[in-house]
Amino acid sequence: MKILNLYAGIGGNRKLWGDSHEIIAVEHDPKIAQIYKDFFPNDEVVVADAHEYLLAVMQNSNDIDFIWSSPPCPTHSRARYAMANSDNQDFKDKYNQNPVFPSMVLYEEILFLEHYFKGKYCVENVIAFYPPLIPPHQME
Repeated sequence: MKILNLYAGIGGNRKLWGDSHEIIAVEHDPKIAQIYKDFFPNDEVVVADAHEYLLAVMQNSNDIDFIWSSPPCPTHSRARYAMANSDNQDFKDKYNQNPVFPSMVLYEEILFLEHYFKGKYCVENVIAFYPPLIPPHQME
């Protein structure tokens, strides 16, 4: 199976997949990408913006069997929401936890994959502080 591992980090989920697949891991931070490569030397590691890489892959080829995407979640996590609503301004300033707009990358990717990708995929993320805009579902 050919797997595209977006927002790969150091490969937390990757370790469960074994070594019998062709895996392309996409990580934005070169230092983290190198740690991933040290853990999984047989995987192709691409240092790039995973969101943009996904778009490029889908526009240029469609030979991926499975996509695992774990986009950043801090802007809509329950923990961040609680910290942003804290009465302690020093705490909010120290940890950069003032209110921010939630990132919609998660939903962009779900909509994109749902309508343009023919294979199976998983978009993994935290439980948001708001009701989900797209209810989670399990693909069979």
